[in-house]
Formats: sequence, C-alpha cells, structure tokens
Amino acid sequence: MIYRHVGNTGMSASVIGLGAEHLDNKPYEAVEKVINAALEHGINIMDLFMPGEQVRLNIGKALAGRRNKMMIQGHICSTDIKEQYDISRDLKTIKKYFENLLRCLNTDYIDFGMLFFVDSEKNFSDVFEGDALPYALELKKKGHIRALGASSHNPIIARKMVETGLVDILLFSLNPAFDMIPAEINVLDYLDKDKMDYEKRLDPDRAALYRLCEQQGTAITVMKTLGAGKLISPQHTPFSAPLTVHQCIHYALTRPAVVSALIGCSTAKQVKEAVSYLSASEEERDYSGLVSEFQGSMKGSCVYCNHCLPCPSKINIASVNKYLDIALLDEKNIPPSIISHYRSLEHCGSDCIACGSCEERCPFSVPVVQNMKKAAALFESRN
Repeated sequence: MIYRHVGNTGMSASVIGLGAEHLDNKPYEAVEKVINAALEHGINIMDLFMPGEQVRLNIGKALAGRRNKMMIQGHICSTDIKEQYDISRDLKTIKKYFENLLRCLNTDYIDFGMLFFVDSEKNFSDVFEGDALPYALELKKKGHIRALGASSHNPIIARKMVETGLVDILLFSLNPAFDMIPAEINVLDYLDKDKMDYEKRLDPDRAALYRLCEQQGTAITVMKTLGAGKLISPQHTPFSAPLTVHQCIHYALTRPAVVSALIGCSTAKQVKEAVSYLSASEEERDYSGLVSEFQGSMKGSCVYCNHCLPCPSKINIASVNKYLDIALLDEKNIPPSIISHYRSLEHCGSDCIACGSCEERCPFSVPVVQNMKKAAALFESRN
C-alpha cells in the first residue's frame, strides 16, 4: 500500500480508501469480510456517512480491537429522521447522531469530523453561520474529532469552505466525467440519467479547487470515484468506451491535493480488485485516451497523465507541471510544502534539454519545454 500525508493534520492515509455505503443493510458477516479484507490490504481510511444504527454497530463490531488501524470520516449532520436518510442542521439532532456514532463504534473519537453535504449557499450559511460549525470545533478542541472536514459536490461552495481556513480535509465528488460538468450544474442529477450530456471540457472551477487545496494544505478524499459505477459500465459510460477501475482511481490520484480515492465495496473480492491498482501497469492506468476526446477546450492544460513520457532527462513532467500550476496561483506566496515537494524530485525543470519529444506525444498541446523553464525559474532560484 502507498500512503500520503493528509494535508497538515500529521496523519497519513492509504491511497485506496473504503467507501462504506455498500455495507448498509448487509448482514454482519458480510461487513466483517469487507473490513477484514481492507485492513489486510493496508487500507487505513474509510468514510462512514450512513446514519443507520445497525450498519454503524456492524462496522464497530468488525473493528473491535483494531480501531486504531482504521481512520474514520464520520459525518456531522447526517441523520435518519423518521427512519429515513436525512440531513439536519438542528443542534440537538446533530449531537444525538454524532454521539450515537461514537457509541456504535465503541470509541471516544472520530478521526475526521465531516460537516455533511454542504452543496449550496444555504447549506453553507446553515452550517458555517449556524450551530453545526461551533459544535464541530468544540469536538475538535476536546479531542472527539482529530481534524475538521466537510463534504461537497459543488466546487464553488467547496472552495468557499476551504477559504475559511477551518477545513483540514474535503470529501469531494471527483472523476473525469464530473470534472467536465460546469460548476453550476448539480452532478448528482447526472447519476440518474441513462446517458449523461457533458460539456466536453474540463471545468476550470474544479481544477482551481484542487490546486487551491494543494496550496493551502487541505487534503481531498474522493467520493464517486467510479461515478456510482456508471463510468465502468458499457451501457452508461458517457465516454466512447467504459473506463476501468484502475483508470478511474488513477485519474483521481493524479489530481492536486488528493490523498485517497474511496471505493465503495460490498465484498472482499471488490476490495482486492480496488487495491490491484497498486500493481497495475502504466498502460493499464492510463486515462489520457478518454480525456483527449475533449482536447479542443483543454489545449495547453496539463491533466497530469504523464502520456508525455519517457523523458530522456528522466523528469517526472506531470509532477513538475502540477507544482507549477499551484505556484502560479500566487507566485509571491508559494507554500513551502510545494517548494519542498518540487525540490525533492530527482530531476527538475532545469534538467530539461528541450528535445520536444514530450510535446510531440502530449494529447493536449501543453508547452512542456516552456513550463520546465518556468518551473526552474520559480523554484530553483529561491534560497
């Protein structure tokens, strides 16, 4: 397993995480098998948003004696009022369900306390100007949550949350199809369509969000990695051919700030399939062919696919471009972590010999040689 630092929290998460939604309404034996498989394969992060008591009890029982081996994203404001999935911003109700989560898991802390489902301006004001945020901050102060997070499907609202400086980790719906839906469109509506009509361009608001998170040290964990299964379905994929699980995971993990792609699994076999990404070849992971269908509106923009390799100077071109994109957000205040990441690369922009072989292979006409020069000037001239 590979692990990445979770922003500035001091914690590290497995790049493949477990989405627990498919464990809902499953017998304990099935839940136990999935949890066991996840831990055996080195998965150490899972998202648990479901408010139902039975699934929480099942997961708590399966983790008994091993709670410290699994970091949990537990949601604040997720409820099942009248025994139906719901969202509440009422403080009394919020407390009831968070305390229930602690009790069911037989623990006194949740690793990531996630402000649940903040997708609109009203959601934002209800949570950040209401009782939910102060309650969450109090939980963090008392150690009942180790870090504060939030979940969203809207890049504009997500950016607003990140800009508060309060959010340590963001659970965001991210995949190559969603990244082509304009920010003002509700991506959840698209999951219900048999054939999805995309704008055929990478949405700049989404790309900007990922770069901002990297710049500020806000980690991203990914939900809807497979688009609820539609991206890998021949019947429902919006692309010319279905993606593979490996391609979906690789796309997510090559976005700035992403630390873990959460995959919903209902069987141990599905867990094994997800973690097989780690042994997949570069060809099996390569998603550049599908996104190249949208080249017209993406010309000049690196999508970090490394389709430009091999480089005779052995530069990891995607990584250099990624750090450059983040630095260009504010050249005068480049985060020290980004400078450090760049300088830790074995081969940097100054190693470029301007042979142009990368530009010949790039599906998106990225000015790689020019970018390498920019990166060298920005990062390597600093003390």
